[in-house]
Amino acid sequence: MVVEAEIAKLRKFQEFLRTDDKLVFQDLLNQCKLYAPYASTMVSTIKEVPLFFSMLFGQHKKIIELEKRILMLETLATRPETIVSPQPSHRPAEKLEASIAQTN
Repeated sequence: MVVEAEIAKLRKFQEFLRTDDKLVFQDLLNQCKLYAPYASTMVSTIKEVPLFFSMLFGQHKKIIELEKRILMLETLATRPETIVSPQPSHRPAEKLEASIAQTN
């Protein structure tokens, strides 16, 4: 209930954002909801601190995932002529991993 009450306060900020920014802000609030149960274990006299920490954690996790993807792409780009055999795949990440496995 505390999370929802604080998010309701933050939505006032969201009302004044441009449409594209509203989507970004909504994603940030979703991160807050996702990790709030874990952050609620923090002892803080300021009730917003666990919520902001949840958002920060979610963003940091995304950054790490993107760094891994960039590193994988850089590795592929620096290898001489990568040969990829045609294999059915549903996700781009699977194709990328398959091509790395073949070059090793």
